[in-house]
Amino acid sequence: MTVTSKEGQEVAKADLVTLTIDGVEVSVPKGTLVIRAAEQIGVQIPRFCDHPLLAPVGACRQCLVEVALPGPDGEPRTMMGPPGRVKPQASCTLTASEGMVVNTQISSPIADKAQQGVMEALLINHPLDCPVCDKGGECPLQNQAMSNGRGETRFVETKRTFPKPINISAQVLLDRERCVLCARCTRFSEQIAGDPFIALIERGALQQVGIYEKEPFESYFSGNTIQICPVGALTSAAYRFRARPFDLVSTPSVAEHDACGSAIRVDHRRGKVVRRLSGEDPAVNEEWITDKDRFGFTYARQDDRLTHPMVRDEETGELRTASWPEAFVVAARGLQAAGATGVLTGGRLTLEDAYAYSKFARVALGTNDVDFRARAHSAEEEAFLASTVAGTGLGVTFEDLEKVGTVVLAGLEPEDEAGTLFLRLRKAARKGLKVVSIAPFTSRGLAKMHGTLIRTAPGDEAAALEALAHDGEVALDAGGILLIGERLAAVPGALSAAAALAGTTGARLAWVPRRAGDRGAVDAGLLPSLLPGGRPVDDAAARVDLGTVWGTTVGHEPGRDAAGIVAAAIAGEIGGLVVGGVDPDDTADPAATRAAIGAASFVVSLELRATDVTQAADVVLPVAAAAEKAGTFVTWEGRQRPFGKVLVESHALPDLRVLAGIADELGTPLGFKTVEAARAELSELGGWDGDRVAAPTVSTGSTTRESSTTDGDGLRLATWKQMIDDASMLDGDDYLRATGRAAVALVSAGTLAGLGVEAGANVTVTGPGGSATLPVGVADLADGVVWLPAGSDGINVNRDLGATAGATVSVEGGAA
Repeated sequence: MTVTSKEGQEVAKADLVTLTIDGVEVSVPKGTLVIRAAEQIGVQIPRFCDHPLLAPVGACRQCLVEVALPGPDGEPRTMMGPPGRVKPQASCTLTASEGMVVNTQISSPIADKAQQGVMEALLINHPLDCPVCDKGGECPLQNQAMSNGRGETRFVETKRTFPKPINISAQVLLDRERCVLCARCTRFSEQIAGDPFIALIERGALQQVGIYEKEPFESYFSGNTIQICPVGALTSAAYRFRARPFDLVSTPSVAEHDACGSAIRVDHRRGKVVRRLSGEDPAVNEEWITDKDRFGFTYARQDDRLTHPMVRDEETGELRTASWPEAFVVAARGLQAAGATGVLTGGRLTLEDAYAYSKFARVALGTNDVDFRARAHSAEEEAFLASTVAGTGLGVTFEDLEKVGTVVLAGLEPEDEAGTLFLRLRKAARKGLKVVSIAPFTSRGLAKMHGTLIRTAPGDEAAALEALAHDGEVALDAGGILLIGERLAAVPGALSAAAALAGTTGARLAWVPRRAGDRGAVDAGLLPSLLPGGRPVDDAAARVDLGTVWGTTVGHEPGRDAAGIVAAAIAGEIGGLVVGGVDPDDTADPAATRAAIGAASFVVSLELRATDVTQAADVVLPVAAAAEKAGTFVTWEGRQRPFGKVLVESHALPDLRVLAGIADELGTPLGFKTVEAARAELSELGGWDGDRVAAPTVSTGSTTRESSTTDGDGLRLATWKQMIDDASMLDGDDYLRATGRAAVALVSAGTLAGLGVEAGANVTVTGPGGSATLPVGVADLADGVVWLPAGSDGINVNRDLGATAGATVSVEGGAA
């Protein structure tokens, strides 16, 4: 016989224990804490230190209850303390057992008195800051002081004070006198994020949260400590004294910064987002989000925000403000006159917007020259995405990561590129998961997962994957998972090797892009050889299937990819460009991208803020930010994450509405003008169940894991983006940006010795397009390899060095 637990899981009756709480009998799975068992019958025991996702600690003692256990005669006997006195127990650390009788504050005067005494002790030195404290109005201490405390205090002595606030980090501030020593912040940092840079120091009345003097609290997840603090001890520098909960309107939404689709709560007032908090979603982000998801929302209200359509004046050559109808007309006429047109989009698009670009290109422009991949990519990536990713729906999930024995990471640094994924992997690693990374060096994130490094020079990832199929040291089999980052697409043969490895071992494979809109772009057909739902462009049956919904035919020849579109524009083979959120500096070749935009005879830009594309565009069409529209992000799992419009009074238009306006003027309506209509058409279209594109074929021949990494006198470049960097979507919150990790060039100890400098000294790294100067550090890289952050501290590797991962660069010591 089985019963269903509160979490919806079936539990065998033999694995249950039955106890009585406040006279109510309840059966719970073995190992359940008393405080959780009480929640199942609707009894809320007050608490501060307890958190369901943190290990029990019993620090605050607020959850004391009276407990009796069965005696030898079967009758319950109260757990005794000193002679003649009942000893209340902390329900947050006490495991429920068969026959236990628990009386909470509801039915036990002893428990009630104990809780009141603990509350009184906590308030001895707690300041009366409620009117100015950021936690006021949503403070567990406030609430429980009223519900489970005394109505008045017996203490009239002067309260203890500290200088306030002190900076735990640039973003997190600490008011020490408010702290109730619950240790939630320190436990989160150590257990969940793996950043044990804050700790409880001193003893007795002087005990407080502190930091190591030489180790600042550097964490991508520090904002979670603010949210779970049960008092106002930890506050956000950006939000401090900005608002009160009762002034705010709260709306659930989905984070737009990476492919994890974390649930968030957006608090806004008077048409402006004031703060964002983590939402609760056990299937995705549990109760945690990255600092980027939490604080990175001010980009949408910067001074360079585009608010009105603009067209280039024929007489002055300057951009001028225009009405929407005029902008649509000018854009349509210009694209018609330009002839062949390419469509380039970035990674910020929702599924519905991406679908609109895909349909606009095929129906309104009559072209398959469309690509969302402004980044570097290999020729085989399209076949990989078409065969393995597009239209496949929900595949490997966050939950699956906690059920397997081994996860291999290739071309992926989760802590920097997919923060929620990193937290899940670390949680699983603490329970025994083996994490193996094919990477240049042991990153900080890999070390926090206690992972295993397969040291691989940039460009040698394909050989490392091929070797892994025969490596007995890594137990990758049908019970394992292979996670492929988008950076692997820049390495010829690597995606083929990954697909072959999954096929050989039976391991499950998942693609983890860096940006929120990438997976949806694949599903929407924003690739030159792929139509929506995974339909191949060159498959007649797929085109007919699509035509039944679109009511028209599409071209059967695959189009140009992003690099091909750029080259064709420079060569004059393409006259028009439609650019939807592409920053030239983020492309594989920034100089070529700028040249293409300059060479095109007509450029239409759909963007949130002014960019280099804006300056060259003939028509500029402002579009809505994530908080100003509804839509759907598709996570790396393939999970659809719909969200509603947060700022309901905003009149900003989503990309799909702008494209629909141009299409109408071109005489080829898209058939939808709202997110809901686009979503309905996507649903009608469904996925493709016909023949799919074949997976790319694995390259032949393999090399050793640490093959020769030098090319002449140069070093091989390794690089990826750090989570907190110079990205424009982090603009506006200087506190957040100050928490980013400093740009440092990393080399091996042997390479450093060859440079003739010491760690910390400046070096100059020079590539084909220029150079950059920054400090040097040591990591466990192979000799002949140098790692640089892709875009931090004002240094952009693509733009300043003219290089991508695997390129040969030179490094010289002694730079000023």
